Amino acid sequence: MTPSPSPTILIVDDDEGHAILIRENLEAAGLRNPMVHFRDGQAILDFFAQRVVTDAASYLLLLDIRMPKVDGIEVLRRLKADVTLAKLPIIMLTTTDDTREVERCYELGCSVYIQKPVDYDRFAEAIRRLGLFVSLVLVPQMSPG
Repeated sequence: MTPSPSPTILIVDDDEGHAILIRENLEAAGLRNPMVHFRDGQAILDFFAQRVVTDAASYLLLLDIRMPKVDGIEVLRRLKADVTLAKLPIIMLTTTDDTREVERCYELGCSVYIQKPVDYDRFAEAIRRLGLFVSLVLVPQMSPG
């Protein structure tokens, strides 16, 4: 399994404004990766359920916790329980700083947990820094289970 130099970044956040800020600031950090926005947890689960994992695609998931339909913790649990998706890098990107939720996300297999700053400028700066980090991350390709 060869690491992909340019994974597709999947942004899962019900707040359209946050999703736009995330995309713009990742791009400002120099990322040219394809990016796709999903508005709720069910939409990202459907995305993975509908695709056949036979290609050499690679993904990095930026996942909010508080969302309609299926919350981020349940999405994390389901994706990490799927043998074909277990290696998927998942970065929790949420306003929640509850230590129990942070622990739970790491127990379920998230790669990184980042709290979104409430202040606009701090949020934008945090995402730019995340973009610099993501530009260095090697992501495994998805492969059939």
